[in-house]
Amino acid sequence: MAAFTEGMPCWVDAQLSDLEAGKRFYGELFGWTYGEGGSEAYGHYTEAFLDGKPVAGLAAKRDGRMPTTWNIYFATDDAARTAARIRESGGHVITAPVRVGGHGTMALAADPGGAVFSLWQEGDQSGFEVQGKPGSFCWTECYTRQKDAVDRFYAEVFGFQGTPLPDEKIDYLLWSPAGTEPGEGTAIGARSVITDAFPAEMPGHFLIYFSVVDCDGAVEAVIRLGGRVTAPPFDIPYGRMAVLADDQGASFAVLAEPTK
Repeated sequence: MAAFTEGMPCWVDAQLSDLEAGKRFYGELFGWTYGEGGSEAYGHYTEAFLDGKPVAGLAAKRDGRMPTTWNIYFATDDAARTAARIRESGGHVITAPVRVGGHGTMALAADPGGAVFSLWQEGDQSGFEVQGKPGSFCWTECYTRQKDAVDRFYAEVFGFQGTPLPDEKIDYLLWSPAGTEPGEGTAIGARSVITDAFPAEMPGHFLIYFSVVDCDGAVEAVIRLGGRVTAPPFDIPYGRMAVLADDQGASFAVLAEPTK
C-alpha cells in the first residue's frame, strides 16, 4: 500500500543557485542534517533530514534562468494517468513523467492559473517521513488569480473537496482528499486568491509552510542568516505565522501552532 494516498502532499524541495549556502541556511534555521548529494545530472540533489528522517530536498539549479523556489509534490498512483488528467482539465505538463532511478517517477506541471507543482509516484521512496513537527512541512497554499478554473482543476485532477472559510472577507478554500469528510479536520492544503494587496506581477504559485516552535524567533533567525521578511509575524486561528525568503530568494512560510 502506498504511504501517501492520491493527491496528498508527499515531498517538498528547493531549487537554489548555491546549494552549499542553502544547506547552511536551512541547517541553522530548522536543524536539518544532510545526506550525500546526488550526481551532477540531478543537480547534486541532497536530502535533508530531521532526527534522521527525510523531510525535504535541496538541489542546485542546472539553469540560471530557473526560478529560485520551493516546490510541492502531490502523490499519485499513476503519474502518466494523472498527467493526462492535468492536460484534460486545462493545466500544462511541463516535464512529462520520468523515472528517477529506482526512487520513483516524477512530473512537473502547472495549473490553469500558472501555479507550478510536481507529481510523485513512489518507487523505493515515498516522500517525507516527518511532517507537522517543528522543522518539517506542515501546510501548502495555492495562490491564484483564476480561482474558478483552478478550483475545478484540482477537483478534477485530484478529487479535492473544497470547504470555504466562514469568514466572508477571506476567499480561501480548504482542500480535503477524495473520500474524506470535507472540513478543517481533513484538510491537506488550500486555495487562496492573489488580491490587489499583492504586486501586480505576482504569478500563481504555491506557498510552502514549515512548522516552528517560535514564529518570532524563526523570523529573527532568518534575518540573521541573510534572509528577508515578506510578511511579519501575525496571528491566525491556527497559530502565528510569517512569510519569509531565504538568502537566495526562495519564499516560504513558518507557522507556530498555538500553545496548549
